Amino acid sequence: MKWKHVRRLLGAGVPVAGLLVAGLLPASAASAAPVAGHAAARSALSPAAGRGADLPFTEYELEDGDYTGTLLEADAKRTFGHTDFASESSGRKSVRLDSQGQYAEFTSTVPTNSIVVRNSIPDAPQGGGTQATISLYADGEFVQKLDLDSSHSWLYGNTDEPEGLTNTPQADARRLFDESHALLGRDFPAGTTFRLQRDQDDGAAFYVLDLVDLEQVAPPTEKPAECTSIEEYGAVPDDGEDDTAALQAAVTADQNGEIDCVWIPPGQWRQEQKILTDDPQDRGQYNQVGISDVDIRGAGMWHSQLYSTIEPQDAGGINHPHEGNFGFDIDDNVQISDIAIFGSGKIRGAPDGSEGGVGLNGRFGKNTKISNVWIEHSNVGVWVGRDYDNIPDLWGPADGLQFSGMRVRDTYADGINFTDSTRNSSVANSSFRTTGDDSLAVWSNKFVKDQSQDIGHDNTFKNNTVQLPWRANGIAVYGGYGNSIENNAVYDTANYPGIMLATDHDPEPFSGETTITGNELHRCGGAFWGEQQEFGAITVFPASTDIPGVTISDTDIYDSTYDGIQFKSGGGSVPDARISDVTIDQSNNGSGILAQGGARGGATLENVTITGSRDGDVLVEPGSQFQITGGPAE
Repeated sequence: MKWKHVRRLLGAGVPVAGLLVAGLLPASAASAAPVAGHAAARSALSPAAGRGADLPFTEYELEDGDYTGTLLEADAKRTFGHTDFASESSGRKSVRLDSQGQYAEFTSTVPTNSIVVRNSIPDAPQGGGTQATISLYADGEFVQKLDLDSSHSWLYGNTDEPEGLTNTPQADARRLFDESHALLGRDFPAGTTFRLQRDQDDGAAFYVLDLVDLEQVAPPTEKPAECTSIEEYGAVPDDGEDDTAALQAAVTADQNGEIDCVWIPPGQWRQEQKILTDDPQDRGQYNQVGISDVDIRGAGMWHSQLYSTIEPQDAGGINHPHEGNFGFDIDDNVQISDIAIFGSGKIRGAPDGSEGGVGLNGRFGKNTKISNVWIEHSNVGVWVGRDYDNIPDLWGPADGLQFSGMRVRDTYADGINFTDSTRNSSVANSSFRTTGDDSLAVWSNKFVKDQSQDIGHDNTFKNNTVQLPWRANGIAVYGGYGNSIENNAVYDTANYPGIMLATDHDPEPFSGETTITGNELHRCGGAFWGEQQEFGAITVFPASTDIPGVTISDTDIYDSTYDGIQFKSGGGSVPDARISDVTIDQSNNGSGILAQGGARGGATLENVTITGSRDGDVLVEPGSQFQITGGPAE
C-alpha cells in the first residue's frame, strides 16, 4: 500500500507503561518539589545485547536513587539554549542541591575504585568559571572531597551559529555541564551506597548532579622492555612544569629510529605545545607536518595523563592555534594507546581569536591505530584529514585507520570526524559524551586532490555509545559511498538527530549504499536554528543533492522529541530508501515517520512497528513528492 498525505492521530501525552527499565519514560513538565525515597538508581545505559560499546564503567542516573534536592525535568519539547539544565541532562532529568545537607545517593551494582560525576556549578559573575567541592560518602562514611570546576562549561548567547557563542555571561546559556573524575585510593564492593552531599564547607551556590560512572580501574601497566621513557629526556611527573620538550624529543627519536617506542609513565605530564614534525622547508605560515612511524604507549588512560593549562590562542606554537597546544599531529603509521589528553579549550572559536584546540589531528595516513585514549576539553577530539592545499606534496588520506576504546568528553565541536576522503577506516567500541558537534562523522568534503577519486568511502562506526551531544548529531554521514553506522547506541541529543545523512556542508555526492543497521536511539531529535527547524531521531536531509541507497534496518527508536524517522525537504531527493525491521515507539511531538512537504523520493517499509506517535504512524505532508510504500505492522 502507498501512504500519501495520511495523518492518523493516536492521542498526545498517553503514558506508556513498562519503559522505566530501559530509561524510556517520556520527559514531563519541570518539577521543583523536593523528593526522597526513590528506589536504587538504575544503570543509565541498557541497550539491547550487541549494541553500543562494551564499556568498562557502569553509569547511574542520580534522579533514580534517593535524594533530598530538587528534581529537574525537561519540558515536553526539551527546550534547549535557555539555561535548560534538564534538557542537557541524561534521561532529561537531574537533581539540584541548593541547601546544606542536601544529597543524592545510589547503591552500586559493581565494585569500583574510581568515580566520574557529571555536574554543573555556577559560573563566575564575569565568566571564567568557579571551583568548588562536594562531599563523597560510602555507606555513611566520609570518603573525600571531589573537586568540581565550571571553567570549561557555560557558553552564552542566543545564536546557533557554531562560533557565535561567548564566555561572557548573559541571559541565555548552554553547555552547562562538565565532569569531575577521581581515583578513590581503595576498592568499594558492589552494594556500596554512595552519597554526594553538600556539606557546610562545600561552597557552590548550587549543584546540579546528573549521573555517576563507577569503574574498577586496573593498576598501571609496566613499561614494556622495548620502550624508552620520556623521563630519560627530562620529563618530570606531577611537578607542574612543561614537559613538552622531553615529549617531543622522545617522539622525534622514535621517528628517527633511535628508539623502538615512547613510554609515558604514570603521572600528570604538562604539555603546552602540539607534538609534530617541524617542517624543514617551512612551507606555509603554520607548520602542517605531523609525526610518522611512531609508537606511543602509556600505563592506562587513568594513569598516564597529558594536560594543558594555557588556552590555545595564547600558547604561541608553530602550528595553527585552531589545532591547539596539546595532543599530537599525525601523518602516517602511528600507534597511540592507553593515555589521556586533557586540553585547555574553553570555546569552539570566537571573534576575539579564542580557540579550543584539537586532541589528535593530521593526515593519519596508513597503518595508524589509536586505542584507549581519553580526550577531554578540546574543540574537537579527533579531526582526521588535511586539505590537499595543506602542502600538496604530502597529500595522503587516512586509509585503514582504526580507533577503539576511545573516551571523548566535553568538547566544543566534533568527537571524531573523518574528512578529506578518509576511507576503509573505523571507530569501534568507544564512548562519547557532551560533544559540541557531531560525536561521529564522515564528511566527504571537496578539499581533496581529485574530486572524482578522492571520496570518503567504506568507513564504519560500530558498537559505540554516544550520549548528550549538545550541538548537532550523534552520528552523521555527509556524502561518499559504502559508509555504515552499525550497532551503536545514541542517547539524548539536545537539538539534532541521533543519526543523520545529509548533503549540507557541500560534500561529495552520495553514491552506492549507505547503511544504518542494528542501532538503538533514545530521546533523540530536537529543534535548532532559532528553534525553527525540527529534526527526527533519524533524519535524511538531501539539502543540495540526492541521497540514494539509504538502508535503515534492525533499529529501535524510543521516546523521540519529534519524529522517529524524518525525510527532510531539500534540493535533492531520497530516491530508494529501504526501512525494515524497525521499531519506533513514542514520537512525542511528531510522527513515527514523516516526509516533509518539500521532500522528494520514496521509501519502502517492511516489518516496521510504530506506536505512541502524537501525529500518527506515517505522515506525508501536503505538497510532498515523497511516496512511502508498505506500512507499519498492525
